[in-house]
Amino acid sequence: MAEYAQNYKVLILTWLSLTLVTVTASHCVMAVTPSTPLLSFLERLQETAFETFAHSNFDPKTYVDMPLKSALTVTEDAFQKLPRNANGSVPVEDLKRFIEAYFEGAGDDLVYRDPQDFVPEPEGFLPKVNHPQVRAWALQVHSLWKNLSRKISGAVKAQPDLHTLLPLPGSVVIPGSRFREVYYWDSYWVIRGLLASKMHDTAKAIVTNLISLIDKYGFVLNGARAYYTNRSQPPLLSAMIYEIYNSTGDLELVKRSLPALLKEYEFWNSDIHKLTILDDQGCTHTLNRYYAKWDKPRPESSIMDKASASNFSSVSEKQQFYRELASAAESGWDFSTRWMRNPPNFTTLATTSVIPVDLNAFLLGMELNIALFAKVTGDNSTAERFLENSDLRKKAMDSIFWNANKKQWLDYWLSSTCEEVHVWKNEHQNQNVFASNFVPLWMKPFYSGMLDRYAITSTLVATGK
Repeated sequence: MAEYAQNYKVLILTWLSLTLVTVTASHCVMAVTPSTPLLSFLERLQETAFETFAHSNFDPKTYVDMPLKSALTVTEDAFQKLPRNANGSVPVEDLKRFIEAYFEGAGDDLVYRDPQDFVPEPEGFLPKVNHPQVRAWALQVHSLWKNLSRKISGAVKAQPDLHTLLPLPGSVVIPGSRFREVYYWDSYWVIRGLLASKMHDTAKAIVTNLISLIDKYGFVLNGARAYYTNRSQPPLLSAMIYEIYNSTGDLELVKRSLPALLKEYEFWNSDIHKLTILDDQGCTHTLNRYYAKWDKPRPESSIMDKASASNFSSVSEKQQFYRELASAAESGWDFSTRWMRNPPNFTTLATTSVIPVDLNAFLLGMELNIALFAKVTGDNSTAERFLENSDLRKKAMDSIFWNANKKQWLDYWLSSTCEEVHVWKNEHQNQNVFASNFVPLWMKPFYSGMLDRYAITSTLVATGK
């Protein structure tokens, strides 16, 4: 009997060990989005161009944005046959002729679109701006929408394997310059401007495009390029839809968007983004972080990423550094000392070890928006669930981020990214002041709370207490 008991004890301990290993492994998962043959080839072209042209204003992104004129196999074969110098570079004229023969220009797969809802001075445009010079300047800014409006060319949809640009169903507004594609969180500010310009149809088309990315990839990509499929950006789609709904009352847009928002919410609450923290009162909370599914140089910046990673000796260290780089890009703060353990040392990026204030404030906003959208479309159970989620997140943010001495919310550093439950420690709050510390003030629960605190303080001062 004693021997049986001993064997049973060993069996239980073994099972517990395996369970802990499995749990720990799930929190250290190294998910990676696979690259594509086209991207791999364009990275080689980028490196060759850098070696060949070697000028100070070299832009690596140009070479991964150029559409192919012929099939990849044909283009690669011609590339392999190029003459090489002793250092591996291609003679300048030979490479120029090759690029001209086998590639379209970067951005040529976007075509100009005249936005149908643009008018030179829309009715009701900035009604509170009366100063003639300021109003004239505002109208000049308004006119830029015509310069930035595009649509994806038919060639992208017909032969997507020749392009890194992704096909989108609606018209687009691009940031401009070297940024020739739609970006996620940029689109929020674009939509705010479009609504001020009364360009409601163009604003809705942007939302339609972002929803199409969720339908295909499960989340909104950093941007509409094949090399951005490994990460997202700050989740502001629900805020875009809210702004449009608030301006137009378009309930059909809300109904159409809600399933996609629920899907995006699942993405941000997947194992790689979600963390559990035990606070100093013994309560557990769930908060989220940025975490790109990538461990290679970013194709759009491959040569620069490799140069930065050259400080690391092992493959695993380089892979982790590349992940931190891409995760910083997912944050939209690429690059900031927020993510560096030893700033300003760029190689100490540790984005996945930070629980960011702004991301969780954006997710709180998403929860509140989904609750509103569910309510106005008659889905009361979803509305109640997301109100509960928002209440839990607010409590978590107050517990983990709020610093009473500084009167602001502070990012939280993890001591290890592989723990099932992280134990809160005061010294792990990032004491530095960043604009992101104040993002919660945009969210009604915190905004209302700060007003209440201000009112209480004012009352105490007024009564001399």
